[in-house]
Amino acid sequence: MEQARSPLVIAALAAALALSGCGGKSPPAAPEPSASAAPQPPAGPHKVVIAFGDSLFAGYGLDQADSYPAQLEKALWARGVNATVVNAGVSGDTTAAARERLAFTLDNQPARPDLALISLGGNDMLRGLPLGQTRANLDAILSEFEHRGIPVIVEGMLAAPNMGKDYAGGFDPLYPALAKKHGDALVPFFLQPVIGQAGLMQADNIHPNAAGVDKVVAATVGLVMEKLGTSGASAKAGT
Repeated sequence: MEQARSPLVIAALAAALALSGCGGKSPPAAPEPSASAAPQPPAGPHKVVIAFGDSLFAGYGLDQADSYPAQLEKALWARGVNATVVNAGVSGDTTAAARERLAFTLDNQPARPDLALISLGGNDMLRGLPLGQTRANLDAILSEFEHRGIPVIVEGMLAAPNMGKDYAGGFDPLYPALAKKHGDALVPFFLQPVIGQAGLMQADNIHPNAAGVDKVVAATVGLVMEKLGTSGASAKAGT
């Protein structure tokens, strides 16, 4: 799928992904559910969502309450969906590192997730890792979720222009192709709502700030609700 990419958008994306490659690589012993601002969960069946990815889920530069998983959980509660969103993001993860920790992460959940969100591959791209390796790792990760009967939303990424047209031509289609192969839902470009908008970014103009994360949540919460099989007690079309 061909998508327009301005230099500002891609430069910011490249920098964000580059910083997501920094930091410790050891995953937490057991990912903790995100905090929610609501005092009590909504009524209705409890759903569990696991956000499995890199710093874009881990909440680089943010309080944990402002991370994407935490804000998504809050948005679901506000829409009447009784859901826990588990933050299983690790800053710096490549697809290989994520693949290595996947079974451990899933095996240590108190309950089998009803839905998984996947945001990986950006660090592979910034490091110029072979496309075949990235594809194989993402394929294996999605296969594991499929084997466990956990539906997935793939949060897609785009290659930075300095990687060249040939690399972008191989990298960008990975996400739609693998989502189609495994029957998963797809968000073509996870950061589309915030990239290049200074007011939605942290002071480094690289990572989304809390308001930016809220914009990303607003752009994706409807699909999450759809895949959870609930419209929410107070959901409205287009929210």
